[in-house]
Amino acid sequence: MAENKISENIEEYLEVLYRNGSNKEQVSTTKLSKELGIAPGSVTQMLKKLEKLGYIDYTPYKGATLTDEGMKIAQKITRKHRILEKFLIDVLKIKEENVHDQACEMEHTLSDEAERALCAMLNNPDVCPDNNIIPACNFDFDSCHQCYSQKDFDKIVNRQFNLLSISELTSNTDGTVSFIRGDSDLLDEISDLGIRIGSQIKYTPNENQAENYSVIIDDEELSISREMANNIFIRV
Repeated sequence: MAENKISENIEEYLEVLYRNGSNKEQVSTTKLSKELGIAPGSVTQMLKKLEKLGYIDYTPYKGATLTDEGMKIAQKITRKHRILEKFLIDVLKIKEENVHDQACEMEHTLSDEAERALCAMLNNPDVCPDNNIIPACNFDFDSCHQCYSQKDFDKIVNRQFNLLSISELTSNTDGTVSFIRGDSDLLDEISDLGIRIGSQIKYTPNENQAENYSVIIDDEELSISREMANNIFIRV
């Protein structure tokens, strides 16, 4: 599962792009400059570099969107960051005001194997302490139960496509349910609604969305809880 090492600087840019445009929304140079604390001219030069590397699509004076490859990297580093925040607060009891900076330092060196172990120890968390969605892992499993069943990390392969949870979708979306996260109880609740791997989903965002999400799955309209929406992932 070895991969080419990507610089921390590139990971930081992709992470900010994902945080502001996880559903491939365009993120402005001004927004990136403000969040990264870097001059707009320097941000522009980096965006041009990232486009050459195939990680983003860049439009001068407008901004950038993640490509599939860029999204894969961004999701991975964002996932590690948010799992680390959960670990630092829930397990190590680190002061909340110190957690973000410590997670930033640790995320770039956390191995995939250690990330998987942290996820299992924390019982497959769906949100970080700031209530932001923790992206799905990029391991080729249909569920967390399958992940638990594979004891040998060296035999795990990576998924070849990206995922977004229903609660992350920001535009009208048709897709296929490709991963369901959670413990046995949550998996059973989702299954009882007739939702399973391969189910076809149609979702239209609603600005008035509260705790329940209205979705059409296999041509049947269903109301699902926010917890379910956080843990049902579709291929994007």
